Amino acid sequence: MGRVHAQAYARLPHHFPDSARPELVAIADDIPERAVDAARQFGARAAVTGWRAIVHDPKIRAVSVTAPNFLHREIGTAVVNAGKHLWIEKPVGLNVSDAVAIARAAQRQGVSVAVGFNYRNAPAVAAARDLIETGRLGTITHARFYFLSDYAAHPDGALSWRFQRARGGNGVLGDLASHGVDLVRYLLGDVDSVVADTAIFVPERSVPSGATSGHQLASGGQREPVENEDYVFAQLRLASGARCTVEASRVSVGEQNAYGFEIHGTTGMVAWDFRRIGELRVAAGSAFQDQATTTRYAGPGDGEYAAFQPASAMAMGYDELKVIEAHRFVQSIETNSPVGATISDAVATAQVIEAISTSVRTGGWEKPQSV
Repeated sequence: MGRVHAQAYARLPHHFPDSARPELVAIADDIPERAVDAARQFGARAAVTGWRAIVHDPKIRAVSVTAPNFLHREIGTAVVNAGKHLWIEKPVGLNVSDAVAIARAAQRQGVSVAVGFNYRNAPAVAAARDLIETGRLGTITHARFYFLSDYAAHPDGALSWRFQRARGGNGVLGDLASHGVDLVRYLLGDVDSVVADTAIFVPERSVPSGATSGHQLASGGQREPVENEDYVFAQLRLASGARCTVEASRVSVGEQNAYGFEIHGTTGMVAWDFRRIGELRVAAGSAFQDQATTTRYAGPGDGEYAAFQPASAMAMGYDELKVIEAHRFVQSIETNSPVGATISDAVATAQVIEAISTSVRTGGWEKPQSV
């Protein structure tokens, strides 16, 4: 994710020429070789092994935090308390308390905080939101959001920080379901209550002998328990009265980044799959029964599409979503007004995720608790 952020900043002049042009001052990584290689690759002036050097550097006005979840609160609050703007990856800490701590610090300091809920940045998702808000689908009745992946499906996957509750939090809930919940809120509004179930399907993994990168294998050696969730299925009652499901898995064999949604209304439906990022399946009209479904391609006029491609149905990808995120972060700093996903969205999403976890323990419907 550090690479993705660095690339996104570098590409801003190509796609948003009127935007401010951030200069990459320093890169921090606790493995010195990685820091030096990254600084050389992305043109940073300095490579450091301690993040505090970046926080204390007076030349730096904004910081990207792409560290593991257990470091989000410590680093994030230090960044904003130093008066620096913050772009931080989701889920923003291990729990609601962590996200709230950063939010309150940012409010005191008057700095901008952008959060990495990148899937809402897809132009096709912007087009889906427009269909919903303009009433093309009628009143929304029910929806399904899914985030299915196989990155942890291999039983020899290393027991990295992601699988430990003290460092990775609530597993797939924070990793993938948080994206689903953010899309629910972005497209359909607030969540009133939830009921949910979770499971761990790969109960033990091998402890790696050294630093890991990505989703590394580590066969043999000592095996220890997986402490957080591989799978979650949640039913949501929305404040609008609509019903919704969110399903997420990190152990779905045969699924690679199968992320998307299907949203149904009284007169139509819209569906999106990240793997076909520029397409929507849309049904809208007055037939009700046997209503035809058509493919609607994203194009200029949908979100930030025109900054990348000149005509409809031309491909975009994951990295473009992060360029859009970087642009909105810079806009927020320039205008002193939030643009895109913010720390408030992270807090609200964390509250829903916490309600899901509570529901698993109680077996009943739970409401997100405000703070």
